[in-house]
Amino acid sequence: MSTNTLTKETELRLADFLNESIDPISMAKSIRRINHILALTVIRNDDNRNPINKYWLENDFYWLNELAEILNPHLEVE
Repeated sequence: MSTNTLTKETELRLADFLNESIDPISMAKSIRRINHILALTVIRNDDNRNPINKYWLENDFYWLNELAEILNPHLEVE
């Protein structure tokens, strides 16, 4: 895992976006929904007509899910 650091401007813009644009639960639901739709689309269209880089797909799917879990843990311990 890389440890890239964000610029101060990027940190501020990201904080503003996360704090003002949308609530975390709604954003997490949206990320999960689009991740599901993208995965289904790739599965349905993967008849060697549209070769995809499976590593990229798995990696991107993983990181989108991680972001959704950070915003709103789906399996919270009560």
